[in-house]
Amino acid sequence: MGMDETSTNTQTSVSKHAFFDLSNVSPLVFLYLLRECYAHGTCKATQKFHALQQQLYLVLLNNSKVGPAILIARCLYILPVFDSYCDGFSHLVLSSLCRFLKVGKNNEDLIEAKVCAANLFLDIIGGTVTHDEGVVVKIVQGFDFDLTDIDKVMRRAKIDGTAKEVVRKYADKLIDLQSYTTAVDMLIHFSIRERGESFLLKMLECRQQKVAEKWATYMGKSMLCLLVQQYVDQKLLKPAYDIIKKNNLREEFPELYHQGKESALKKLAEKGVWDIAEARANGDRQLVEYLVYLAMEDGYYEKVEELCDRYSLEGFLNSKEPESDLLNRRYLNLHDLSIDDVCWVDEFNGLRDAIRYFKGCKVVGLDCEWKPNYEKGSKPSKVSIMQVASEKKVYIFDLIKLYNDSPSALDECLSCILHSPSILKLGYNFQCDVHQLAHSYGELNCFKHFEMLLDVQNVFKEPRGGLSGLAEKILGTGLNKTRRNSNWEQRPLSVYQLEYAALDAAVLVHIFRHVRRQSERPSGAQDGHAKIEWKSYIISHMGSSKGHLNRRSPRR
Repeated sequence: MGMDETSTNTQTSVSKHAFFDLSNVSPLVFLYLLRECYAHGTCKATQKFHALQQQLYLVLLNNSKVGPAILIARCLYILPVFDSYCDGFSHLVLSSLCRFLKVGKNNEDLIEAKVCAANLFLDIIGGTVTHDEGVVVKIVQGFDFDLTDIDKVMRRAKIDGTAKEVVRKYADKLIDLQSYTTAVDMLIHFSIRERGESFLLKMLECRQQKVAEKWATYMGKSMLCLLVQQYVDQKLLKPAYDIIKKNNLREEFPELYHQGKESALKKLAEKGVWDIAEARANGDRQLVEYLVYLAMEDGYYEKVEELCDRYSLEGFLNSKEPESDLLNRRYLNLHDLSIDDVCWVDEFNGLRDAIRYFKGCKVVGLDCEWKPNYEKGSKPSKVSIMQVASEKKVYIFDLIKLYNDSPSALDECLSCILHSPSILKLGYNFQCDVHQLAHSYGELNCFKHFEMLLDVQNVFKEPRGGLSGLAEKILGTGLNKTRRNSNWEQRPLSVYQLEYAALDAAVLVHIFRHVRRQSERPSGAQDGHAKIEWKSYIISHMGSSKGHLNRRSPRR
């Protein structure tokens, strides 16, 4: 029997009115009915809990005039006799009450319920009623009673002392038991601030950082500053920076603030998201200068020029030339690959000329670029450009503009290349590009399937360092990947972006040529590399849907 069916049957056959008219139902009977529903349900515990929570919420909602909050308070008095059901049902009734109180409440009911809950709280800490400390906190927060309510109960019961003393003594007990989270929640709820530095240090000694931060935030700036200093002493710079940033303590810790900012900027620069890094610098000259140094280290000299020009920085540009020469010696460039021309295509005549050129090619390299997007929940960016390369020439297609101007012309022309069984297309991790193209331009037929594909990544068993690492392994020199995550939607693209894009497609052709030449050598010839049977990796047909591909049988 499932949970819903169990609830329905119990309501109908046992006591239908019990779940819809609380005026004549005692808390004990009410809890007994809940237990029977839970015990006879056959679905998982979590499902049963949620089903009962919903049922109980409806009960409270339908009986808002007959004291639902008081009923829950009285149920909490009785629940300890239900043994193993006590903790679970306590959370159940309290969560249902909190949900109910957000929608509607009877003031008289709630006022009396607060007094009842305050009385229960005193009985719990006095030891006459047993509840877990987590339940105690939820009782305090759920009924939202304060020290005044506790004082009222204490006067009626003629208990000596004050509510504040009682709560503080209970918090001390929790601290001795190292139940710091519960103690802090209790102290904050009742606005008790007597505990200071020693309490904070004790929590840090026990590695209770989150609750220590919660306490320091409640206590104010001086305690937050102490916490930051403790983190610094323990060399925990990131949490220290996070507190400074979250609580506006920049003036108190200017040097540490900048160190944290610089660390965050460095991580963004390592990912290549320079635009986001610049936005995070927020015009701070010291941070912008740090970004310039990072750009120089990465060989991203157009970014150096851009930042120096935008923020009128001096003393950086003169030092870049020698390093630029060194950079060219460290990475592949178009001259190394004997590329004669890189053509930008953003109108129909150029598109037609490019297709005419590639119809005469047997092998081309393919690659795509799109603007990176690191914001959670946002839509992925459209593919901005597609690069198609032969051994001597690279065409870079502005897909965004060509699509906006004439989608049908773009579709027809690119189909001539991508659907051609006589042109071998080379890619690197090209399945990712296929997915992105289909997502960006799903209505175009040209990107719905590809004929004669060879993913160069699959030819090698352990390609390390991506395409750059593979180029270094096969051709002796790697690629500079610092522009990978730049803004590919800006127009015009920088010279550096165009070179980067062209190289990513052209290098595939040259890697393939090297592998093919090696595979066609006599079996006894060796040049330091094992012979690679690349033909078996050619895919004769691949659709844009994941997994839809056919491999071509290797030639004998």
